[in-house]
Amino acid sequence: MSSLEFNSQFNNLSTLLHSFAYNLTKNIEDAKDLYQETAFRAMSNKDKFRAGTNLKAWLFTIMKNIFINNYRKKMKANTIMDSTDNNYYINSGKNVIRNQGDSNIMMKELWNMIHNLDEGIQIPFIMHYEGFKYQEIAELMELPLGTVKSRIFFARRELKHVIHKRYKGLERVEN
Repeated sequence: MSSLEFNSQFNNLSTLLHSFAYNLTKNIEDAKDLYQETAFRAMSNKDKFRAGTNLKAWLFTIMKNIFINNYRKKMKANTIMDSTDNNYYINSGKNVIRNQGDSNIMMKELWNMIHNLDEGIQIPFIMHYEGFKYQEIAELMELPLGTVKSRIFFARRELKHVIHKRYKGLERVEN
């Protein structure tokens, strides 16, 4: 079947396709989108249509499959999996109040650990954490670039060691 014949037959079925799309979606805008997606897929895959078979059935099948796939995507996106004993998350409502207490405590502990570091490695580490580049730190502290990089490395390694010592139950921290 030539492209011209295919397009002509597709246009003849256009009204039926619009009606079927509206019947599936029950919404004019969604029906237009479904029709457009069907037209796109049919035109891009017209080489897969075998001449002598039922074009109307082929197009309706494409449309129905697109509708089903879109419906499944929407349902999957709206599904909430709650594995708590009493469906706590489902029953908790939409207004969730987040408590930052744990992270605030951890940050205070981390800052205490940083401030307990030797001043020679503490200052370059804090400057790097605050966004200074290695070269800027080296210029401000009047140190060679390699020394600044080494001190930041040693500060990280020391912090890992202190954290590992304090929280032995956690996974092993790599050097």
